[in-house]
Amino acid sequence: MLRPAKVKMWRRYHTNATMLFVPSMPSQTLILRSFRTLLISISSITPLFTPPLPPRPHQTLSLCRRRFSHSSTIAAPAREFFGFSSNAKCISSFSSSPSPSSPSVDTMEWDEPANKVEEEDSGDDDVIDEDVKPSIPVRAYFFSTSVNLKELTDQNRSNYIQPNSRMTNYVVLRFGNTKPESIGLGASLSGSDNVYMVVFQYGSVVLFNVRDHEIERFLKIVKEHASGELSEHEMRKDEYEVKEKPTLETWMEGGLDYIMLQYLNIDGIRTIGSVLGQSVALDYYVRQVDGMVGEFTDINRGMEKTGTFTMKRKKLFQLVGKANSNLADVILKLGLFERSDIAWKDAKYAQIWEYLRDEFELTQRFASLDFKLKFVEHNIRFLQEILQNRKSDFLEWLIIILIGAEILISVYDIAHKSVTSL
Repeated sequence: MLRPAKVKMWRRYHTNATMLFVPSMPSQTLILRSFRTLLISISSITPLFTPPLPPRPHQTLSLCRRRFSHSSTIAAPAREFFGFSSNAKCISSFSSSPSPSSPSVDTMEWDEPANKVEEEDSGDDDVIDEDVKPSIPVRAYFFSTSVNLKELTDQNRSNYIQPNSRMTNYVVLRFGNTKPESIGLGASLSGSDNVYMVVFQYGSVVLFNVRDHEIERFLKIVKEHASGELSEHEMRKDEYEVKEKPTLETWMEGGLDYIMLQYLNIDGIRTIGSVLGQSVALDYYVRQVDGMVGEFTDINRGMEKTGTFTMKRKKLFQLVGKANSNLADVILKLGLFERSDIAWKDAKYAQIWEYLRDEFELTQRFASLDFKLKFVEHNIRFLQEILQNRKSDFLEWLIIILIGAEILISVYDIAHKSVTSL
């Protein structure tokens, strides 16, 4: 073990090495021998010191110079004693030739680092996922209140796809490759020329993989068998996208205005089409109810100013019938609260069905529609009471007039008899 006195003497010698003046050679020789003995003793305790750590990645070692006048064989122990390691980012070099200006004086000189290299953060480049196939455009239209599915199927028998569920309020037609095999794991709708069309009895049409310039041609096929066709202003439409990614870890993944699936098959087309068809039809009925709400709002504002209203009973009854028919169509025709048969059979398509219903907020929109219909119903009941009171008042006045006329006739008859009796 190195005694504390020697360590203290070594540190003092190292610190004041440049200020030490040795007057004679014997004294210098004695000091060098003591110094060498001390370094040999130090080499025996090197395990107590922390070993040098390897340089970290992206770090550049700086270059320093250390120059000693004694033999270079003592460089390693000195480096270990002072803790000179690679963490200091320097490479040491030693010289045994004494300085001409101060002979026989041990010196150590430090130079500033020669080079400094800063780390540059390399940002991650945007990686394009090559596994995702071209997106499949989906377009939903509501342009009539009823479609004759039987006539449509009969005239497009070669394009008709047989149903695999009990649902009878829609049909699926395929155009392009009319071979019986269906799309699925072995085939992909992305990038193909196949077109799928889901037509619903209540008037909605959902088109898959149709180009913009071909939309009117496919809609014309359905319009030939539609009744109650709507005007261009009343017609509703919506757009969506389906993406296929076979390497997707989960069965499906939602996004902004699109849904990503491992693959899209006929059951997926039926499931997606059913939700989109209900959504676009519900939008039409919501707008119809909004029109009725606006009409009653104008009536209430007129009553606020004048204290009366001029609506006829026939007009009021028409509004009652319109409100009731809209509610019946939403519940019965659209089947808004009926779960898809495909979703009942397979949990994968149930996941798609539930996700799309949440995405298009069908439950919330129907709740809003129901609230507006209650507002309309309340106003209808109020106006009916007013019209009933008006009718009652009219009858009361009519009775009063008849009674008054009868009294006048009786008085006249009595007067006439009294005159003739004289």
